[in-house]
Amino acid sequence: MLRLCYVVGISLPFILYYVGKAHFIEKHEGHFPEERRYRMVRRCIRIAMRHGRIKTVSTGQENLPREGGYVMYSNHQGKFDTLGIMISHPNPCTIVMDDTRSRLPIVDAFIELVKGQRLDKTDMKSQVKTILQIVEEVKKGRRYIVFPEGGYEHNKNDLQEFHPGAFQCATKASAPIVPVAIIDCYKPFGMNSLRKVTTQVHFLPPVYYEEYKDMTTAQIAELVKGRIAGEIRARLSRRAA
Repeated sequence: MLRLCYVVGISLPFILYYVGKAHFIEKHEGHFPEERRYRMVRRCIRIAMRHGRIKTVSTGQENLPREGGYVMYSNHQGKFDTLGIMISHPNPCTIVMDDTRSRLPIVDAFIELVKGQRLDKTDMKSQVKTILQIVEEVKKGRRYIVFPEGGYEHNKNDLQEFHPGAFQCATKASAPIVPVAIIDCYKPFGMNSLRKVTTQVHFLPPVYYEEYKDMTTAQIAELVKGRIAGEIRARLSRRAA
């Protein structure tokens, strides 16, 4: 939390500028294609990472499907997770976020810039509507980040339960599922330190529709969780050796 406060404080002029620009873009959406908005978001992330002394090492970009939409399913560790994935993902992508958290200052402007979806966990009808909207967008070629654990509870590099319902965003669109393993992403904004920190993002080989079409969402959840857990375990073992 100390680093988060420090980054916000030292980056305040940039934050005010980009929040204002985000509101301008929202009012003139037709003049700002997704690629341009995404470049702006990544510029903001780079500034935050530079000021916060954060480095992200990423691998597996060659595993990302070259065409069409897909859904990335990642383990969840903290507030830096989305930033780490986006700075590592070269092409425009967006996110599904809890409605309440998405209304926070700065975060709200961020969600508007990437045209993300807000998920109201208190309203089942609204959740269904949001999922169907995501499905339609993925069919049209958009790329989404989803955290199937639904939240984080100081779990660090340990995985929590993957909720099967989260995988409907991909299954209903018959889209590729890209497992994403993140490591140490809880450290930047979850530890009271300003020391340099390195996080990891690893894009694993996708699970295509042909592979999961006969599986239930519960089976898919276990498959994806297993692959992410295996990658994290292997990386941490090599680091400890």
